[in-house]
Amino acid sequence: MTPDALVHTVAPLLGAAGSAFYFAPETLGVGKELGLDGMRWYVIGRGGVLGDVRSKVVTSAFGYFSPGVVAKLWDSARDTIAPRVAGTRYHQCAADFGRAKLNATSGLDAFNEAAEAVVGAADPAGLALFAGIAAEPLADDAPARAMQLAAVLREHRGSAHLVAVVASGITPEKAHFIRRPEMYKSFGYDESQPPAITDDDRARLAASDALTDQLVLPAFAVLDAKGAQALADGAAAIKAAFG
Repeated sequence: MTPDALVHTVAPLLGAAGSAFYFAPETLGVGKELGLDGMRWYVIGRGGVLGDVRSKVVTSAFGYFSPGVVAKLWDSARDTIAPRVAGTRYHQCAADFGRAKLNATSGLDAFNEAAEAVVGAADPAGLALFAGIAAEPLADDAPARAMQLAAVLREHRGSAHLVAVVASGITPEKAHFIRRPEMYKSFGYDESQPPAITDDDRARLAASDALTDQLVLPAFAVLDAKGAQALADGAAAIKAAFG
């Protein structure tokens, strides 16, 4: 499997698998115990790896949310829990989710070895959210570790894609509206005033997808054929375990 084929194979799998724990009942339950609703827990949990920063920093790393909704959720959640504490606890939620869902999944040791090689080879320059979560310690047991690595690799591509979107000359708001119009309101925007989308905007978004592949490719290229297959098979198995 070539590095290009590997990237195209695992990107959708890890994109779905790496976020599977975000709004799972178990994760939401932890947030509730901390005094946070689902969205506040998501924002400070996912963004907490950035540290105790202003909401504009979180907005810059998340990319697609309106600044107003990030400020509202981040600032109110920060009154309840320290961001760094939340980031670590959220990463533990990923581990717990993996333990609950991946116990019967085979090939996780090989997947973890390959995934760690990719993460280790990835250049974090300009990828703040990826750098933050990649710095978090990983669990020792294979199911938990695999889930955490899936989340880390999701942030790797997500952070690279945000860079590619901006470099391609389309705003993150427009990119978000084109790809997920049904989620435009939930990301804090006024659905009665959607952005005007042109053919040029769509072309730029397509260009950003191609650029994203180029940006992440060097990290995946460190794997030999055996490692590439282990990563692809593991990603498929993890995604299948979540349905």
